[in-house]
Amino acid sequence: MPNWNFLSELLEIPSVSGDESRISSFLYQYVLQRKSHWRVSPKIYFGEEFHDCLLLKFGEPRTAVFAHLDTIGFMVRYNNQLVSIGGPEIIPGTKLIGQDHLGEIRCKLIGDEEEIYHDFPRKIERGTRLSFEQNFQMDGEFLQGAYLDNRLGIFSALELCEEIEDGWVIFSTYEEHGGGSMPFLLKFIQETAPVKQALISDITWVTDGVHHHEGVAISIRDKFIPRRKFLDRIITLAAKSGIPYQLEVEAHGGSDGREVQFSPYAIDWCFIGAAEDNVHTPQEKVSIADLESMILLYKYLLKAL
Repeated sequence: MPNWNFLSELLEIPSVSGDESRISSFLYQYVLQRKSHWRVSPKIYFGEEFHDCLLLKFGEPRTAVFAHLDTIGFMVRYNNQLVSIGGPEIIPGTKLIGQDHLGEIRCKLIGDEEEIYHDFPRKIERGTRLSFEQNFQMDGEFLQGAYLDNRLGIFSALELCEEIEDGWVIFSTYEEHGGGSMPFLLKFIQETAPVKQALISDITWVTDGVHHHEGVAISIRDKFIPRRKFLDRIITLAAKSGIPYQLEVEAHGGSDGREVQFSPYAIDWCFIGAAEDNVHTPQEKVSIADLESMILLYKYLLKAL
């Protein structure tokens, strides 16, 4: 049974792209506390050498799982102006939170796609990052709140850590705003314990062909196209597992998989994640059954691949 209380705690930690140190330290402490209860205790790579990334090496890795720590958000500019980080939906009245040297910030977003502002009564320090205020809700069918992308990818990867015997589990940064940490992470793992395949633990979209309650989505393509031979192997194993899944074919979007494909290393990759409604808003919505399928399929694949 997934630890929903831990997920709720995870969702409260801000980590707008470029400012992931708080969640990185939180996960590091969690791993230190939890690792003795896992089937295999990992070797941990963490610290300034890795910026705010966290790498866990279990046994003799064949596969690497990547989950990004960062979220979309906003940065304070001049004269109450805001600049988007990543691709948040601009919804006037959206509640934003943050902190600068003068204290806590809670305000609303005003404006439109052309110009966006905050309504905080005092001047906010330039460069301050603001995120959506969290209002997490869970019923018998759905999880709903801000930043399910990619808190659920992190959550699934941590659930995988409970049982994994061989593999890398890697928490990356910057994914929502153009990437940046994957090149040095890939170089490090290929020099330390190389792999030939990678899975991207992230959240995708509900579309006209991908629906709630139909299982985790295995992405055949987004803007980028993984190697068909590897995809066929993933899909064959998913069918054999009996775990509910659906196949995604989209023309847009991207993930840390792009960084794997563009790297100088011959590493196959596949994006596997639950689908959400209300993408990049404070009300992202994911089926609990689909998240559970995601967790189960990752555990199955890391043994079978």
